[in-house]
Amino acid sequence: MTVLHILDHSLPVMSGYSTRSHNIVSFQRRLGLRPVVLTSPKHPRPGPLAESVDGIQHYRTPASRGLADRLPYAAELALMFRFARRISSVARGEGAQALHAHSPILNGLPAIWAGRRLGIPVVYEARAFWEDAAVDHGTTRERSVRYWITRALETYTFKRADRVVVIASAMRREVIGRGVDPARIHVVPNGVDPDRFSPAPRNETLARELGLGDGPVFGFIGSFYHYEGLRMLVETFPELRKRLPGARLLLVGGGEEEAGLRAGATPGVVFAGQVPYDRVTDYYSLIDVFVCPRLRMRLTELVTPLKPLEAMAMGRPVLASDVGGLAELIHHDSTGVLFRAEDPAAFLDEAIILARDPELRARLGKSARVHVESERSWAAVVSKYPDIYGLPGRESLAPTSR
Repeated sequence: MTVLHILDHSLPVMSGYSTRSHNIVSFQRRLGLRPVVLTSPKHPRPGPLAESVDGIQHYRTPASRGLADRLPYAAELALMFRFARRISSVARGEGAQALHAHSPILNGLPAIWAGRRLGIPVVYEARAFWEDAAVDHGTTRERSVRYWITRALETYTFKRADRVVVIASAMRREVIGRGVDPARIHVVPNGVDPDRFSPAPRNETLARELGLGDGPVFGFIGSFYHYEGLRMLVETFPELRKRLPGARLLLVGGGEEEAGLRAGATPGVVFAGQVPYDRVTDYYSLIDVFVCPRLRMRLTELVTPLKPLEAMAMGRPVLASDVGGLAELIHHDSTGVLFRAEDPAAFLDEAIILARDPELRARLGKSARVHVESERSWAAVVSKYPDIYGLPGRESLAPTSR
């Protein structure tokens, strides 16, 4: 079965979004499917219109420079109409039997239009609710006109897709609450490749290059978005270091919060910048406690992140705020430790306990590793898709006229 995956962006652009996408198509190929990738005009890396990435065909969509692309709302409509034509063209050329569009709705709506034109079914996969992400990024305000338009369009997309995929149970409940048939909504959570991310000794050469000393090292790897709560982490670190003089805070990645974080950093905070994906395990090996201090908001209550699973697979204990998206991943005092979100004192208490107790860290890390191997490996997670696509012997996935 040929499945055309319609993405905002993909590798070689690094992000949690592209990491999940790459693992989905890679493990689908192992299952005997034939995944093909098409990225939107918003893919930020220039390159050929067609290329192979790790043996999987990737098509690109050129950006437009017309007048409509500079006008509010008209730009989005123009992009979607062009993208729908590109989807139809690639789908015909590759003989696609299903379209699998991944959020945002700038991908979902064009896929539905193309799918109806071609008479093939459409799966829409939501990684987050993008009106809530836009609030955090500052591009809109909650309950603004733009917020409600975005929400209404995504709800429309959920109702018109033949199947809906979400990454967390809380997201499924939200979509059901919008009037979508529960039988059409499937949870395919984030996963990890435990063969690639496995316990490894500390990379001492890299530790010396970064000046980490003997630690303990608290670390975060990922995108520096506001909702990650990294400002609280940086602001709290001087008190943590007062109690643990050798402590270091290692921040790997970059993003919109980076300038503010660097401006507020104190001695012991180390910025490693963005690192190649094939070297990220070296940086995990340096971390004694992986920290996810996400702020409490709709986005973080509903959506589960990917990076904590990588840390868990590496056998690193995770210290995370108790927002819903993290509580769905981590069982307190079993596969990690949760603290009250946005509470610096609660964070400090748990951080100091973990730093001073290597046996506790080892127990949590081992339990986390076992958990992700059994329940969160990409092989197990991606095996859900054949049922969703309705392959022979399963419920048929046929296009509807919704």
